[in-house]
Amino acid sequence: MDTTNLFIVICLLAAAAYVFGRQRAYATSGKSIRNLHSLPGHYGLYALILTTLPAVAMLMFWSMLAPRVIEALLLTDLPAGVQDWSQEQLGLLLNDVRNSLKGYSVASDKPELIAQLGERYLAMANTSNWLLWVTALSLCAGGLAWAWRSIHVDHPARHRVEAVAVSGLIACSLIALLTTIGIILSVLFESLRFFQHVPVTEFLFGLDWSPQMAIRADQVGSSGAFGAVPLFTGTLLISAIAMLVAVPVGLMSSIYLAEYASRRVRTILKPVLEILAGIPTVVYGFFAALTVAPLVRDAGNWLGLEVASESALAAGLVMGIMIIPFVSSISDDVISAVPRAMREGSYGLGATQSETIRRVIIPAALPGIVGGILLAVSRAIGETMIVVMAAGLAANLTANPLEAVTTVTVQIVTLLVGDQEFDSPKTLAAFALGLTLFIVTLILNIIALQIVRRYREQYD
Repeated sequence: MDTTNLFIVICLLAAAAYVFGRQRAYATSGKSIRNLHSLPGHYGLYALILTTLPAVAMLMFWSMLAPRVIEALLLTDLPAGVQDWSQEQLGLLLNDVRNSLKGYSVASDKPELIAQLGERYLAMANTSNWLLWVTALSLCAGGLAWAWRSIHVDHPARHRVEAVAVSGLIACSLIALLTTIGIILSVLFESLRFFQHVPVTEFLFGLDWSPQMAIRADQVGSSGAFGAVPLFTGTLLISAIAMLVAVPVGLMSSIYLAEYASRRVRTILKPVLEILAGIPTVVYGFFAALTVAPLVRDAGNWLGLEVASESALAAGLVMGIMIIPFVSSISDDVISAVPRAMREGSYGLGATQSETIRRVIIPAALPGIVGGILLAVSRAIGETMIVVMAAGLAANLTANPLEAVTTVTVQIVTLLVGDQEFDSPKTLAAFALGLTLFIVTLILNIIALQIVRRYREQYD
């Protein structure tokens, strides 16, 4: 009798409550729908909400709180020698109990205690499940009885259902808002801890990035330098190369699809172009590392240039291919939104199609195009996998696209790989980099929105 079966039962009761609510409303109206305040479907939804919403809410809270309550009860009745253990030791003991219940082998010097606690845990979990079933089904029965009493001809079921729907939308909006605020505050607080160890000026303007902290005084290669300028330079370099590829190709493809392509060609090419946005970035990373990077190196050697096996140029080219659908899709929508009357007016004045596109359509759609390009820049700045696999991890301060560089996102991943303690500047540097990246992308998004709002033209 687990929670999954209970949820299935509640869903079946919800379907039955919906049918009951419709039939109840139809019966009280004298079998004439015109006498009802709301449609029969609203009465069915009203009965469904009363029957299932309290039970589902209780089920969610019970599922979150029951394990903690059971574990707390287990710790209240321990042998005399175990009660004096520290919180860390008790936590390890509970972890061993959970692993033993899952069937894992547990290496412990107190197997009898773990077996005893496991039996008690199962007994209390069984009791908890019975109480959960009884409580949930009681709430369902109570909600159904309340619906039976409430449904009548003049009952405003539609208003009640819409109020619940609005409350649900508000709750979802609050969850999204609070999640965003929580992410910002967590990154901000950890960044402030980092800046207690490393000055802000050194982080923003330092030219040497070597976050490995020395454990011994004579340790080599662990300077603990946190100058992030090489990371910012590498990020901007790869993003610039990507935009040099994505903007012309994406913009020209959107002009072709919106103005020149026939309906049949558009229905084929547009979905094919947008498939690029659905390819996982790790696939692009493999393509960059195994195909594009060797081609760039061979081409450079043929021209007499020294090209690194992992270069910013290879990563930027593949990243630009990945971003093409972002630029193309947004530009296509903006160009298609330009009124047909402007095109016809231009043609009436004797302009050709190319002149109309250059002098009428593109200027009218330019704010939306610029906004889409800035959003694509934000996407490029936040990319990780392509850079990891094609550009390398070396924090080189260079503007040469043929050399290996790294980006902010790559270093965030590198700093947080493996078992880390969140009390050293090395690990806290990842949060400072994340905060910087968040601020940059936020500024770009704000600029894009301001451009669209300021220069947007509204047509009748």
